[in-house]
Amino acid sequence: MTKIIGTSPLREDARVKIDGAAKYVDDLSFPGMAYAMLVRSPFPHAKISEIDASHALELPEVVAVITAKDIPGKNKIPIVFDDQPCLAEDEARYIGEPVAIVVANDRRTAQIAATLVSVKYSELPAITDPLLSLAEGAEKVNPVLGNILSRHKVNKGDVDSAMSIADVVVEGEYKTGYQEHAYIETQGVIAVPENEGGIALYGSMQCPFYIHKALGYVLGIPLSKLRVIQTVTGGAFGGKEDFPSLPATHAAIAAYLTSRPVKLVMTREEDILCSTKRHPGIVRIKYGARRDGTIIACDAEYILNAGAWSTLSPIVLWRGTVHSGGPYRIENFRVDAKAVATNSVPNGAFRGFGQPQVCFANESLIDELAVKLGMDPVELRLRNALDIGLETLTNHVIKESCGLKKVISLVRDEVKWLENRSRKERVLSNGKYYGVGFSAAFYGTGLGAGGKKIDRSGAFLQVAFDGSVQIAVGTTEMGQGHNTVLSMIAAEELGADVKKVSMLPIDTSRVPDSGPTVASRATMMSGQAIRDAAKQVRKIIHDVVAKRLGVAVETLEFEPGVIFSGAKKITFEEAVTWCFDERVHLAAQGWFKAPNTEWNSENGLGDAYYAYTYTAIGAEVAVDKETGEVEVLRIVSGHDIGKAINRREVEGQIQGGAVQGMGYALYEDLVSTNGKIIRPNFSGYIIPTAADIPEIKPVIVEEPYEGGPFGAKGLGEPPLIAIAPAIANAIFDAIGVRIKKLPMTPERILETLEAVR
Repeated sequence: MTKIIGTSPLREDARVKIDGAAKYVDDLSFPGMAYAMLVRSPFPHAKISEIDASHALELPEVVAVITAKDIPGKNKIPIVFDDQPCLAEDEARYIGEPVAIVVANDRRTAQIAATLVSVKYSELPAITDPLLSLAEGAEKVNPVLGNILSRHKVNKGDVDSAMSIADVVVEGEYKTGYQEHAYIETQGVIAVPENEGGIALYGSMQCPFYIHKALGYVLGIPLSKLRVIQTVTGGAFGGKEDFPSLPATHAAIAAYLTSRPVKLVMTREEDILCSTKRHPGIVRIKYGARRDGTIIACDAEYILNAGAWSTLSPIVLWRGTVHSGGPYRIENFRVDAKAVATNSVPNGAFRGFGQPQVCFANESLIDELAVKLGMDPVELRLRNALDIGLETLTNHVIKESCGLKKVISLVRDEVKWLENRSRKERVLSNGKYYGVGFSAAFYGTGLGAGGKKIDRSGAFLQVAFDGSVQIAVGTTEMGQGHNTVLSMIAAEELGADVKKVSMLPIDTSRVPDSGPTVASRATMMSGQAIRDAAKQVRKIIHDVVAKRLGVAVETLEFEPGVIFSGAKKITFEEAVTWCFDERVHLAAQGWFKAPNTEWNSENGLGDAYYAYTYTAIGAEVAVDKETGEVEVLRIVSGHDIGKAINRREVEGQIQGGAVQGMGYALYEDLVSTNGKIIRPNFSGYIIPTAADIPEIKPVIVEEPYEGGPFGAKGLGEPPLIAIAPAIANAIFDAIGVRIKKLPMTPERILETLEAVR
């Protein structure tokens, strides 16, 4: 029985963040530091014929103006495909694309000088609608990959035949918009020249080894001369996965060419204009079912607006593709998914990673199917839900850890589904209309078959003379409680006091590459690597203790801070002292590879992921028919996560994801006209505030996964994914209209009400 796992020790970074002592990147300064600003394209598509920096260079505090021709290495940002330039050279392909780097002695001068750089543009035709980009004869948007940046398909069974014999068929088209990450801290980096031509890059980031590789590309120097150091990171949500490589390379080039430290911190407006977003999506989906509610076919088309460059769109698309029919056993399934290039800001990673778009569609349509069948929506979900022994949409047979039916049932009961659904009086005392909605989802933990070549993690663990423990991993803390959870895993496996376990700050020259901190993988992957290292060190300690106590090693037992065999007992610290006396090395490297997944890329069938987190959401709303405003009264958010390592952190993830999902569902309307984002600030882009947050009830189900640390699966992303359709279904229950486009703003609700009158 575990002693630490499942408890809620205080976060190790809580105090420094609360009292203001945490040092974010803009708090840092280096001797002789200069400042960088970018010259950016004002056009969605334009030819660049000349860049004249003479007026900017006349300012005495300006150090340099750098263009593509000055880049010492490759003018490429390596992500999935190497299609995106560090600086636009001959053509700019979206508004805000970097064209030149201005370096000055102070930030204000750099801003002024950037406006003085004269770029001669010849505007070219732009395509900002993905459907127009797909049209026959459309101009080529992406010069490397064309207009379809990535395409994935799944073909299972005979969809057309199944649809033809279905008793009930429903179909619909659903659209979703951009979503801005809205992290508290904007993108920021500092590049510092080091000895022998090296560069150290400090910054706010999720994936330091992505940046490490990018710096090697653009500088053309060995990776061994480059260091990437993560500073305290003020939120990320995917926005600091792929995008930071771009400002990092800009600062690094500037530092390399000027031989001075260079700071580049983006303004909020610049960040919203130029950084990656959640992909807008179009989902066309159809279900066929028998009269008893058994779903026998699903046919879907999924289109993502990827923007000008591919970034992580191929992987975002892939995740959405294999989840697009929902968490159900469906014998006949077909989906055709495309990530489409447009002359718009490139889109990339965002919490949920391509799933919120398809989940909104499939879970809205499941409710429409229930209406047509005359069946309770929760019963319809339970009838078709995945379970042990059943196959996912891609024919992956679930062999363990599937609590979907349990979590659906618990959320149904907690939201008082039957009682609230059958309420006769729907008009509340304030004149608003009450509704309750439901949704379900599943989420493949980790990178899965699409990214299995990099789905591995390393860890280094060492014990000091005083019994304190230091751990090095390459996954990152960005506010989610990563370091606390991993410290708990180490303490539990080693038998140490969790208060004496610390995580080494991230520096690519000092920590192993543990893969990216994405895809809800850090707890599982780094956790298992840490367990591997801790087991090795624990064996070393126990061998010494058994010898000193004169007992068989297999008789030793341990709990946090104590090792014992019968009545013989010593503290962990005493055991460590004995080990040092014996001159044994209390350190080990840990390694963990994700389980192998068999996958057929031609038909999209196989084990898409090795484990799944299962979700059910219940939402209660009050809708004002006069104004179109929606008040979320309560959210019940249930998840089968295998094992809750830190219960308080799990509840925090669930609550935070619910609020972010509410924003996606109701408020966050990032308007782009002809490729230009309108109102790039928080007065124009509305996010939920404390005043909007309803009661959020977490429901935690623990069906252990044998391959995870103490049975744990991933949780970072699932709490957001299914919020929007639950709210949409609640709105339908309240006022009888189906909203098929996100966000469901008051204006959109009023327009829909007017259309059905």
